[in-house]
Amino acid sequence: MTIIVIVSIFIWIAAIHEMIKPSKEQNNRKIITLTSVGTLTTLIITISIFQSLPLSH
Repeated sequence: MTIIVIVSIFIWIAAIHEMIKPSKEQNNRKIITLTSVGTLTTLIITISIFQSLPLSH
């Protein structure tokens, strides 16, 4: 799980770095790819966190 969190952080940093470039230097395909993969890793992390919560009925 720790590896996924670290990878997710680096993906989002790369996505933000690409987004803050001037418009002419931005690579839209790279932004879409990084955002999609970042969203997927964030979803995996969120599901994992919720599954590890104790359920009290």
